[in-house]
Amino acid sequence: MIFDEDCMNRNSEENFRHIRKKAALRLLRMHYESKSGHVGGNFSCLDALLVLHHSVMTQEDRFILSKGHSAGALYVALWSLGLLSDADLETFCRENTALPGHPSGLGIPNLLFPTGSLGHGPSLAAGLALALKGRRATGRVFCLCSDGEWQEGSCWEALIFAVRQRLGNLVFLVDQNGLQGFGSTQEVAGVSDLAPRFQAFGAAVACADGHDPNAILRALAPRDGGEGPPVADGRPQVVVLRTRKGNGLHYEGKLESHYLPLSAEQYETAVQRINAGEA
Repeated sequence: MIFDEDCMNRNSEENFRHIRKKAALRLLRMHYESKSGHVGGNFSCLDALLVLHHSVMTQEDRFILSKGHSAGALYVALWSLGLLSDADLETFCRENTALPGHPSGLGIPNLLFPTGSLGHGPSLAAGLALALKGRRATGRVFCLCSDGEWQEGSCWEALIFAVRQRLGNLVFLVDQNGLQGFGSTQEVAGVSDLAPRFQAFGAAVACADGHDPNAILRALAPRDGGEGPPVADGRPQVVVLRTRKGNGLHYEGKLESHYLPLSAEQYETAVQRINAGEA
């Protein structure tokens, strides 16, 4: 683990910054060389994926990427753990690759389900959490979603099911960057903050700055008061990560980061910003 149980000390914080910088540069190069888009959504969830994989999940835990178009960030997180190689990443979005733009599940370590169409992950995660609960297994199920996909009814059906079944071993992380394919979530659906809605459905809700590793850790750590999920509460947890699409890049918070690949000039500028600690 990179971090202390409560929060990062100076050495662990420096270690995370080092890992995050390497991962950001590799993610950027991977998307640039493959001429693929969706860079913005990858950079809005990269910090959460690194914290989750390096400092939260154990061998008993399971992970589902519901926002499948952020597969690049997942691949880089696995690469940072040594589970994927540079040679693997060089095939990203190429012909006959095991690492497509949406994870297929073939040849990807620890990937349980292929995901592409949004809205499927919460149902898969709820079913898996119920199975683990029935087996009295100790692991948790983590499911990373986008905020836009929570406009789909299947997500809310999964949450209703999880609350009813008291799946306290289930954690939804929602990348709330406020943008989706055709505009902001406020413009498209009149929703800018999902937290009150999750609370109304009976989930245990925590909110965190999705680019602050300490805040993400606190939101995920069991507690007896304050931030994080209640101890032995029995309710599924939802962690709303307040993020910025294209975090640190030239089009941070802009809709074009949802689709457009990087030009050579944009790539070089982004590399400079990451190396300078600005992204």
